[in-house]
Amino acid sequence: MPKSIVDLNCDLGESFGQWANAEASDEDLMDLITSANVATGFHAGDPNIMNAVVQGAVARGIGIGAHPGYDDIQGFGRRRIDAKAEELVNDILYQVGALREFTRRYGGTLQHVKPHGALYMEAARNAELSSLLVEALGRSSPNTPIFCMGASETFRVCKAAGHPVIREFYSDRDYAEDGTIVFTRHMRVLDPKEVAERCVRACTTGKVMTASGVDIDIEFESICFHSDTPGALAIGTAIRDALIENGIRIMPAAEVMSAAA
Repeated sequence: MPKSIVDLNCDLGESFGQWANAEASDEDLMDLITSANVATGFHAGDPNIMNAVVQGAVARGIGIGAHPGYDDIQGFGRRRIDAKAEELVNDILYQVGALREFTRRYGGTLQHVKPHGALYMEAARNAELSSLLVEALGRSSPNTPIFCMGASETFRVCKAAGHPVIREFYSDRDYAEDGTIVFTRHMRVLDPKEVAERCVRACTTGKVMTASGVDIDIEFESICFHSDTPGALAIGTAIRDALIENGIRIMPAAEVMSAAA
């Protein structure tokens, strides 16, 4: 079914000591998006960055999400760490709590939780980790959605537990035929127009072409692009403009969920 509304999210705060990304400033990117996934210090970011991003997001009415990762600054959270599921959930809760306090400081509320990088992918395939995470958030944040792929253990566990969940469409990542994204540490340069057309096609037809050239069905409530993808600002601008030109409204994930209820 064609989409008339969708969320547009991006990972922010992924730097240290200054409010900037390698590809585009957080401030510029916030003018494009409706939800922000804010780095919480383990894979990137620091308290001053978190504070600045949250303050800017609250001022713009952007939905704020915690973006917890592996404790892996050197690897930018894109290397899998062999740890017990309980330990990883405790790491996630620690990071979520920190971001929630900055959000409260400016009168905002935490909209969502979205694990970062390799931790996101681990939760996607690890039923134990997803179950423990959903159970923990069900106690501490029962109304806070988890962002994930539709083709994931995280989504399955959320639905089974009745925990709110938001499925993502990855604009700047390749898809495999099973509906999962192809995880990579290094991104090639993308054509913003082609990325935008891919997003519009996903919204209007519910289809995406995989890396192997096969069309698959895709269901989602939010579109993601990454701030560290080369040309991120141009990509985000192209996506936003194309959605609007095709009559697709962009609003924070919480509002998308409310509209669908």
